Amino acid sequence: MKLRFFSVLMAALVSTAQATSADDSKIRVLIMTGGHGFDKEAFLNVFKSNAEIAFTHAAHGKTNADGYEREDLLSYDVVVLYDMPKNITDPQKAKFVSLFDRGLGLVVLHHALVSYQHWPEYERIIGGRYPEEDGKSGVVTKEVGYQHGVDVPVVIVAKDHPITAGISDFTIRDEIYWGFRVRPDVTPLITTTHPRSGKPLGWTRDERKSRIVYLQLGHGPEAFANPNYRTLVAQSINWVARKRTPK
Repeated sequence: MKLRFFSVLMAALVSTAQATSADDSKIRVLIMTGGHGFDKEAFLNVFKSNAEIAFTHAAHGKTNADGYEREDLLSYDVVVLYDMPKNITDPQKAKFVSLFDRGLGLVVLHHALVSYQHWPEYERIIGGRYPEEDGKSGVVTKEVGYQHGVDVPVVIVAKDHPITAGISDFTIRDEIYWGFRVRPDVTPLITTTHPRSGKPLGWTRDERKSRIVYLQLGHGPEAFANPNYRTLVAQSINWVARKRTPK
């Protein structure tokens, strides 16, 4: 009886150790949302389908970017932003900037380009800005705006980059933006031939010890389900985490 109990115990310990080891080998990802509505289940399925990562989803509160106040913030390998807060306190700014002293990777998605309109450093760090005037959130003009449900032709610009590896030009049903600013120090990844859309649709840049990626794609379930979009997101995470994309 004792021998049987010992065997069962050892098997359980080995199984736990193997599971812990497997989890330790995964890229630890913190996904930040808040400030903009989205289909939570469809969006998180993009990450649930990625066997190379272990992710945590955190949402900012309604008043500011309090997600950066997490005690475990610097324990992750990569932070993914799918958020759009309007306000961020000075201590929260310091927490955000601390990511780049530690070398954490940053992947910025879609409407996170709109965050923190009154903080120029955020625009510099992520490489661009979709501008909005105070009290005029969501206003569409000829100069700045967006359109849902567009068939967007995506053109691969950086054909030899690890983020675009294995991806050819494709079309995605998604939302376009126009009138957004892009800084001159970014490296374009993807663009579009759509006449109204802003360009490029994705880029990279370095910030201190960190790599940063921005992808404009990714508004809703149709885009989330697109296999090329999922590959771009997965390979962006790998790249900013400095993990080689499998061949």
